[in-house]
Amino acid sequence: MANETKGVFTLQDVRDRELAGTWVVQGWKAAWFSGGGPSFTTVDRIIFSSDTATAVAKGPLSSGRYGRGGHGNTADAWFGGGLPGPSSTVDRIIFSADTANAVAKGPLSLARYYLAAHGNTTDSWCAGGAPGPVSTVDRIIFASDSATAVAKGPLSLTRLGVAAHGNTTDAWFGGGDVPGIVSRVDRVIFSSDTSTAVAKGPLSLTRSYLAAHGNTTDAWFGGGFPPVFATVDRIIFASDTATAVQKGPLTLARYIPTAGGSTTDAWFGGGYAPQPRSTVDRIIFASDTATAAVRGPLSLTRYSPTAN
Repeated sequence: MANETKGVFTLQDVRDRELAGTWVVQGWKAAWFSGGGPSFTTVDRIIFSSDTATAVAKGPLSSGRYGRGGHGNTADAWFGGGLPGPSSTVDRIIFSADTANAVAKGPLSLARYYLAAHGNTTDSWCAGGAPGPVSTVDRIIFASDSATAVAKGPLSLTRLGVAAHGNTTDAWFGGGDVPGIVSRVDRVIFSSDTSTAVAKGPLSLTRSYLAAHGNTTDAWFGGGFPPVFATVDRIIFASDTATAVQKGPLTLARYIPTAGGSTTDAWFGGGYAPQPRSTVDRIIFASDTATAAVRGPLSLTRYSPTAN
């Protein structure tokens, strides 16, 4: 699978270039984009109210990594897994002390990379990844973040290069490589997290190495591979058995970006197209049929970062 040709790239190309993801908390005033290829420790902070400025570098990760999964709450962000590795390390960034080094916390239940994460204010669910790929879903409880993450009910199929977003009760994991690119979207219900995730309405096209963000009612999945897409799909949680609807595209086609934002907007940052990018696109949910607008760049070009 490592060198299986996918369009003009190979999966090994993707893995070599992937960014460490970013995590963004709904309703927050800023987003943190961390890591990225090749093995950066840099954490960038984007303040939404001044989003035309270059992102400001903050306290670094505990080690340089990319291809991670991340989520947080209004006070902290947790970034897990990644390359070099595979790694099971989870870093915690405290937003109020964002110039300090990230602190290593309890590990994932297994070492992996190219996973995705979403959660609520108390917990984070990290799913999928490689090597394997795997269907494992880990739950990190923020209040006991020094403990090993607990394995929960799996995804409906094994995959890597998946993207995730949701609300306070559920998470939607979309796309990925099985191997074989899929449009599958799985819904994890937090209150029944020992069950196998339920397959929902698919993305509008098959793709992997994409990014996602949204609000409490909808999720936007953007970018991906192969070929390299600018496509943005909107999933309405209340009608999650329907095929996702295509919306206004990103300003450029790219894969292995990351995404974060607030309840009104999503920022897609970094990626590869056809070289590492620092570009940040802003999608305004209320006008989601328009092409995304370019905003202030990341502090450096990178791919496969993680955002929160």
